[in-house]
Amino acid sequence: MTGPNPNTLYPLANYERMCFLKNVVKNPLIEVGDYTYYDDFEDVANFEKNVKYLFDFTGDRLIIGKFCAIASGVTFLMNGGNHLVEAVSTFPFAIFGNGWEHAMDGKNYPTKGNTTVGNDVWIGYNSVIMPGVTIGDGAVIASCSVVAKDVEPYSIVGGNPAREIRKRFSDAHIQALLEVKWWNWELGKITRNLHFLTGNDVNALLMAS
Repeated sequence: MTGPNPNTLYPLANYERMCFLKNVVKNPLIEVGDYTYYDDFEDVANFEKNVKYLFDFTGDRLIIGKFCAIASGVTFLMNGGNHLVEAVSTFPFAIFGNGWEHAMDGKNYPTKGNTTVGNDVWIGYNSVIMPGVTIGDGAVIASCSVVAKDVEPYSIVGGNPAREIRKRFSDAHIQALLEVKWWNWELGKITRNLHFLTGNDVNALLMAS
């Protein structure tokens, strides 16, 4: 055996509240890597309900890497929900027309770009990821966090707004893991090294690479 098929919708038999996420996403503005899974207490096949304000005209995308674990209730807020904050009023006059349709001529609503989740990221229950945030490889987001700024690789963050609690490994080991990129190994190699991937001996994994 070389591991489960990433194209399987429900990877756990008789357990349809967890899916390999790429197999349920239809929106071309959402990209998901192999083996990233999503768990939902109610409707796992409707993950896109948790991606708010993702509109074609805003130009942003949600990009999620491989081998991520996304818990029920995780919400991604995208740039389409932004209002003007530097203007006198934050009200979106132009969308209502009837003489207001030109209110935004020569202006643009603020955008912070794509929202990007790295590889091997665990996002805990009911967390909110704000627009334009980048979450680094190997990061952990504690349950019920509001992530309003970038998260460093292999760090654990939590709270509202989310702040770093600690790093998972030493700086040297983090740099080495980022260079190894085990999530890009061929599946057989990953399978052969599961003992190291589920252990805490980073040096042993590095030797295996």
